[in-house]
Amino acid sequence: MTDASTVIAKPVSQNRAIWQQFRTHRGALFGLIVLGVLAVVVLIGPYLWIPEKLSVAEAIKLKNQGPSWRFPLGTDQLGRDMLARMMLAGRISLAVGLVAMTIAILFGTLIGVLAGYFRRLDGPLMRLTDMFLALPLIPLLLVLVMLFRDRVASIIGPEMGAFALIVFAIGITSWMSTARIVRGEVLTLKEREYVLAARSIGARPHRIILRHILPNVISPVMVSATLEVANAIITESVLSFLGLGFPPDFPTWGRLLFDGLQYMQVYPERVIWPGLAISLTVLSVNYIGDGLRDALDPRIRGR
Repeated sequence: MTDASTVIAKPVSQNRAIWQQFRTHRGALFGLIVLGVLAVVVLIGPYLWIPEKLSVAEAIKLKNQGPSWRFPLGTDQLGRDMLARMMLAGRISLAVGLVAMTIAILFGTLIGVLAGYFRRLDGPLMRLTDMFLALPLIPLLLVLVMLFRDRVASIIGPEMGAFALIVFAIGITSWMSTARIVRGEVLTLKEREYVLAARSIGARPHRIILRHILPNVISPVMVSATLEVANAIITESVLSFLGLGFPPDFPTWGRLLFDGLQYMQVYPERVIWPGLAISLTVLSVNYIGDGLRDALDPRIRGR
């Protein structure tokens, strides 16, 4: 009969170990809860809170109202329910952050892997990265939006045209940090024993990259992805705040800030609500990124 003291404990799975380390980070848990609540509110809220339909005359009488039971967040300059517009704007802002992040991560990972693995591509691709880093981001985005907004809108419509142009412009100008991080990881990984062994038996470069390199750069890429979401939301808010983002009838949190700017001194809640939503979202995403960085590092979680 086996002594209980000699029984070897079952090893903890990697996913469970990552979660155990992640939940010890109070800021990351706070960010996950807040971001989850915001996502649920903006996704489900519009189906539960349906603003009453008002005539033009009634809407004009109700413009710039303060918070009340009828309008929990007040009304805007056209008498529209701010709560309904905040939830709709949240959908668009979060969608912009996720899609722009996806573009930046895919492009940055591709550049980083190619530069890190193939020595002859390292110099040209890193100089391209340095060139993009040297470009002033906001002026470049303003030029792109002003040049191509009308052309894209004439093809796929003003709303979808603005969305496609803005997320592509943000994504294509935000990949540089991911590329640098991935390149550094690949330079280390390609000298590991298992990569050298795969190369020695004649494995093709694309197979080595897909089977051995990419699975081991997922951790830093995930951390970079959380930061890119926050960066994309802030960048879109800046564009909308400058009046070069989405059309007025296609609200985002940045657009609501821009619309409420001229009423800020008389009706400060018009800028408080969208500004608070942007701040909470960005803060939550940054905290989640910090928690993922600690949880995905084997040295920190004691392995």
